[in-house]
Amino acid sequence: MDTRTRSVVKAVIWNLLGLAMMAGVGWLLTGSLALGGTLALVNTCVGFLCYLLYERIWAGVRWGRRHV
Repeated sequence: MDTRTRSVVKAVIWNLLGLAMMAGVGWLLTGSLALGGTLALVNTCVGFLCYLLYERIWAGVRWGRRHV
């Protein structure tokens, strides 16, 4: 089972990658780096919180795990 710290580190790395991609897409679609960056930042914050909650819920689900 993952520790809370591991879940946070995974979420941060994943969200940094997503932030960079979303900023690039936002910039391409709007032509504005500021607007694209703002959209990316909001998306990243919401996604980060949802991902942490999702990971913690699944950490407590026993279904599909093999006991060694």
